[in-house]
Amino acid sequence: MVNYTDRDTALANNLTYVTDDGKVIMKGDDSTWLASGVYRNSVRISSRTQYNTGLFILDLNHAPWGCGVWPAWWTLGGGQWPYTGEIDIIEGVHDNAHNQVTWHTGPNCTLNPNTSFTGTIVETNGQPNLNCYGNDNNNAGCGITEWSRASYGPVFDAQGGGVFAMKWDDEGIAVWSFYRAAVPKDVLSGQPDPSSWGEPVAALDPTGCDPITNFVNHSIVFDITFCGDWAGNSYATSGCPGTCTDRLMDPSNFVNASWNINSLKVYRKQTLAGLVTGSARSESQTPAMFWLGITVFLGALLLV
Repeated sequence: MVNYTDRDTALANNLTYVTDDGKVIMKGDDSTWLASGVYRNSVRISSRTQYNTGLFILDLNHAPWGCGVWPAWWTLGGGQWPYTGEIDIIEGVHDNAHNQVTWHTGPNCTLNPNTSFTGTIVETNGQPNLNCYGNDNNNAGCGITEWSRASYGPVFDAQGGGVFAMKWDDEGIAVWSFYRAAVPKDVLSGQPDPSSWGEPVAALDPTGCDPITNFVNHSIVFDITFCGDWAGNSYATSGCPGTCTDRLMDPSNFVNASWNINSLKVYRKQTLAGLVTGSARSESQTPAMFWLGITVFLGALLLV
């Protein structure tokens, strides 16, 4: 039950703007009373650039939440859905406390439950759902719920937000999240090293799903939607008052339905031949991997 406005409308109504200190704000309308059944204005922003692999790092102070609210930060393939893939990095509904990472793909992709990650595989009919095919199980895809109650919702925002990172390469797709006090120093310095971050919260292993052929030409997407397949269908059991349709009418219900973002940085993997010196061996030319920053796009996208 959302009306995604065009760019001019969003800017004119302060649904998207950049603050004087460089923070990017994207929000749902929180000032207009609506009649029953009328959709609420909001934003969906997509990158024109498309990516095939990368390291995507989002530093944010506030992510949207609230009864009837359904936000996501995700990437979406450039072809027919779901055959070029979808990666949901941040997604949740209402005032849930746990972020959910989800993959939607064509029919040749499954989660490997033996992969090392700290989250819990989402179940279907009481069993872990390993099938990522987007057209099965009511388009559920294969999802992993983060263990931390500070990964989504009011607790995440109350402790100052944090950083989410998604690494996508030939070794698979993995997601990490760090609350504000635990953001790695290499991320803050702009020289990220995922190998030093420990277990991811969610991971899709190449043994069950080719990360190159199942995910193609992805744009980065932010949105804030209301009610709908997830937030609407789960509303009656969410503990939220009334109905989702009724909830939508009062703008004061959506004061927390906003993104407040410090930066979004995208890195690509780079291989260099480096000179390695060790006490037990002579100097030799050895390939070394690192992540090279290629894009810091979000604030510029809103200002262009």
